[in-house]
Amino acid sequence: MRPFRSLCAALAAIAAALPAVAANLVIGLGTDVTSTDPHYHNLTPNNNVASHVYGYLVERNEKSQPQPSLATEWKAIDPTTWEFKLRKGVKFHDGSDFTAADVVASIERVPKVPNSPSPFTAYTKQIQKIEVVDPHTIRFKTALPYPLMPSDMSQVAIISRQFANASTEDFNSGKAAIGTGPYKLVRFAKGDRLELARNDAWWGGRTPWEKVTLRILTQDAARVAALLAGDVQVIEAVPTADVAKLKTDKRLAIYRSVSDRLMYVHMDSDRNVTPTVTAKDGKPLDRNPLKDARVRKALSKMINRGAIVERVMEGEAVPAGQIVPDFLFGATKNLKVEAYDPEGAKKLLAEAGWPDGFKVMLHATNNRYVNDAKIAQAIAQMWTRGGIPTEVVAMPSATFFPQATDLKFSLLQAGWSTGTGESSSSLKALLMTFNKDRGFGTANRGRYSNGKVDALTEDALQTVDDVKREAYLQRATELAIGDTGLIPLHFQISLWATRDGITYTPRVDEQTLAWKFVPKK
Repeated sequence: MRPFRSLCAALAAIAAALPAVAANLVIGLGTDVTSTDPHYHNLTPNNNVASHVYGYLVERNEKSQPQPSLATEWKAIDPTTWEFKLRKGVKFHDGSDFTAADVVASIERVPKVPNSPSPFTAYTKQIQKIEVVDPHTIRFKTALPYPLMPSDMSQVAIISRQFANASTEDFNSGKAAIGTGPYKLVRFAKGDRLELARNDAWWGGRTPWEKVTLRILTQDAARVAALLAGDVQVIEAVPTADVAKLKTDKRLAIYRSVSDRLMYVHMDSDRNVTPTVTAKDGKPLDRNPLKDARVRKALSKMINRGAIVERVMEGEAVPAGQIVPDFLFGATKNLKVEAYDPEGAKKLLAEAGWPDGFKVMLHATNNRYVNDAKIAQAIAQMWTRGGIPTEVVAMPSATFFPQATDLKFSLLQAGWSTGTGESSSSLKALLMTFNKDRGFGTANRGRYSNGKVDALTEDALQTVDDVKREAYLQRATELAIGDTGLIPLHFQISLWATRDGITYTPRVDEQTLAWKFVPKK
């Protein structure tokens, strides 16, 4: 903890020496924020905002490694019991004390949030019982050994127990937005901005910026223009087409990191009849071709990932052959990026009984991921050339995710960040059989199901030995990708641009954290 405290002290000293005008930071966000309820929608932009206002038992550093936060230490005291020691002296924004009761209230609220497009239950379902030992010691009981409890606790925001029954609107209005984080929520103007004020009582020390404004600037051109004009000092999601130009501006600095964000295509591999796949003449089909693994593999082979990275992403991405980049826990060396092979795809389609192909609709966002709509258009062109005429329907994320969750789409393009720094999160959310009660498959919008993948992932989730656990994760990944449970496209490279001498340490998890931006002396 000494290095962390030393950093906080250094930042506080820097901030104290700055003129008043430098105490405000304006950041241009590249994606919209759907809610400030930290338990409503498991979405990176939402989680990013929540990290400013709320605390977590465990936090992750820029390399996605777990670090103490509201919990100072943790340990497994027996195979099915995790004990967390809570930080003493922590205050909520309203001056009330943080205790174990707030942790209980937060965990218990997660499954009760109505209409969640992507719930946080994947991180809480393993908890069978919560035992409060004392106000600063809490124990989580699980039915089976569960090594990921510390990782999961880096994803669940801790709210004040007095708002355990608050509605999502109560959080959005600010009424219930009382956390222990470095900033207080002043105002949330949906689709426009969030205004934050420094929490001078934050346990982590005084942060550099007295006021922070997070502006929602989903249009690339508008975000870059605001940076160049000095209307914002920081932007995330730097447009790939502008990187070379911005690098030549001496007022600016570019920070980049390969992220854990996988861009992928999910396919409806469950329903016998699927809504947006038809015959080439538009007539309904009496069976769903996507249920056949050969068809799914053919669609994957038709995609030229190298071309997408080079032409659409301007080189700011890494082609993907699995669900996490090779530097994260659970990555396997036995999977390679799918080779572009249109002839092989045609053979597979013929073997599956679809030599003449069919017509599909690919749904995607147009304001959530880097070049998301352009990527979808590129895939559509490749599939069309391969004999699968494809129409792209791109829409704002606020419209896309509820419909995707309601299974309105046959094929969808989306992205997933592991959050936990290893492949278990991706397997559990994207590829395990959907099971709401157990928190499995919460983002499996293709309803892919493979009993062997489920069993191996569950084995991993119950294995404390890291060597054995990683082997289970690797084998599960190999089976799921071999079966084309989803189509991996690429891993995004996260890009930030700053001006006025402000520095930033780029993060694997893509988060844009105001208090981590360091102003010039």
